[in-house]
Amino acid sequence: MFGIDDAGIYLAYLAAIGCLVFSAWFGITQWNKDDKDDMNPKKDSHE
Repeated sequence: MFGIDDAGIYLAYLAAIGCLVFSAWFGITQWNKDDKDDMNPKKDSHE
């Protein structure tokens, strides 16, 4: 298939796709996890 006969090449492609899926999942789930109000205090409007 695709002119590639070595199973190691398919494993490398599979690992690359697996890393892509994992990094997308991790980025989506951890996007704003540590974003708290303590880190961005609101300023009073009367100052």
